[in-house]
Amino acid sequence: MTPETIEAYGVRLRRTRPGDVPDLVAGCGDPETRRFLPALPDPYDADSARWWITEGEPAVWAAGGCAYAIAAPDTDRLLGGIGLTRLAPARGDFEIGYWVAPWARGRGVATAATRALGERAFAAGAARLELLTHRENEPSQRAALACGYRHEGVRRAASAARDGGRHDLVAWVRLADDPPGPTARLLPDLPGGRLGDGVVTLRRLAPADADALHRLHTLPEVVANRVPPVPPDRESIARRCRLAAGYWLAGDAADLAIVDAATGALVGGCALGYDEPTAGQATVGYSLLPEARGRGLATRAIRLLAGWAFDIGVARLWAGTRPENVASRRVLERAGFRREGLLRGRMPGADGARTDAVVYGRLASDRD
Repeated sequence: MTPETIEAYGVRLRRTRPGDVPDLVAGCGDPETRRFLPALPDPYDADSARWWITEGEPAVWAAGGCAYAIAAPDTDRLLGGIGLTRLAPARGDFEIGYWVAPWARGRGVATAATRALGERAFAAGAARLELLTHRENEPSQRAALACGYRHEGVRRAASAARDGGRHDLVAWVRLADDPPGPTARLLPDLPGGRLGDGVVTLRRLAPADADALHRLHTLPEVVANRVPPVPPDRESIARRCRLAAGYWLAGDAADLAIVDAATGALVGGCALGYDEPTAGQATVGYSLLPEARGRGLATRAIRLLAGWAFDIGVARLWAGTRPENVASRRVLERAGFRREGLLRGRMPGADGARTDAVVYGRLASDRD
């Protein structure tokens, strides 16, 4: 459905050649490539590369799809691979997939190749392109957004893992009549990667935060505000830290570490969840480790988070806390939130009981 060679956006898409074998072996044997492409042969050797060139790639073309090497236009060196798999011929539905060699990463190669192949596919009659990414593959999700793909949902357990388990895949989709350019994000990156006031710093959660965050979320007073009020195991917290980037890019939640600017230590966490994007409403939550309490750090963190939220277009923020949690209520009040009412039995409590919540709200027009 597409030409033998495509040259656009600073990359060349061409058929794979015998001279590419060493680079195929190096690229497909790379741990990061193998992490997100578990179906690759193990080990990936020269025989694997030659099989792909002589049998695998031609079979993709014969089935109505296409498979290309991504190459540098100036040197013709292999930088990765990209292709289309026909999903539903009657609907013009294809899956697009790619990989980038370690020596070519961080240069926009995936974005350029995806744009080039996507444009040719639509010009040839494709109606819908679906791109599936591993939930921890942040660069691939950023490439999807840069190419105008929209987050459509999660394909549960859609990928087999090398250890015999299954992994979810995130679905990103672009239609032939979607507007040109990148997809606008509900939750852009923090300016410079962080927010700060000289006393506290907010940054995105990272995998290295798992131990501190697990300690925080297993404190009895923090567990009491969880839904349900059950302490999490460490793996669930580690997974939350690993997936923080993906949830952020999908526009679901901005999950942040609260860091003491003086020491660089994580002292708590806060989050913004876009619960009603069409109404411009988001919710905030926060908690601090005991050694950081009583210093106004939570108030500073929520002020920073609220200011950023309003800057990116959120119109209304709300937060809820248990009536007896006086400290949390004071944080919200000092951060400019106003009490709006009581929701009876809003949250599940211990032993099947229900817990009330005091609701606070702040509007963009309430800003100081």
